[in-house]
Amino acid sequence: MRPFQISRRDALRRFVAGAGLTTALAAGPAFAPAALAQDRSVYSDNELVASGHHFFGSLSRGLAEAIQSVTKRWGQPNAYILGQEGGGAFIGGLRYGDGAMYTRNAGDRRIYWQGPSLGFDAGADGDRTMMLIYNLPSADSIYQRFGGIDGSAYLVGGFGVTALGANGVTVVPIRTGVGARLGINLGYLKFTRDSTWNPF
Repeated sequence: MRPFQISRRDALRRFVAGAGLTTALAAGPAFAPAALAQDRSVYSDNELVASGHHFFGSLSRGLAEAIQSVTKRWGQPNAYILGQEGGGAFIGGLRYGDGAMYTRNAGDRRIYWQGPSLGFDAGADGDRTMMLIYNLPSADSIYQRFGGIDGSAYLVGGFGVTALGANGVTVVPIRTGVGARLGINLGYLKFTRDSTWNPF
């Protein structure tokens, strides 16, 4: 029986192939962070626009402009709400709404909100609403009162945008059909697990 022998050419080929595999394995982990660079705990503009597209229908172009304006100012949210609300005012006013809150880690849940307002407006409105939520530490942290942040009211693409804050959490409602009521009333929103007529 002839002893097992490898020619110099075969040995060189095996060495080069092995070196290439070792280099590829060593380089693999270096590329992994780039693939995972996007923070999956927050929602991108594209995800938010896609989610709101069917909800807002033909208004989706204006919604995209509003979302881009909000994320440019506050960044990417880690939760959001899609819902409907109605309100009325004569100097003092009330607002009621319900919808679904979406989060990455805590799933989706039904949510309700109510709130009083005080201002110089009068009338009634009904809106579809998307609320972007920032720095929400847990899903239960939404159940509190959020007051208006000064100078936060503006119009983008036919949508009214305001900002509300409480304990480091910011909620930015993007509403349709708010018209002249935008920016001329002050108040807060209270989020609850169950529907209630008590706005306070």
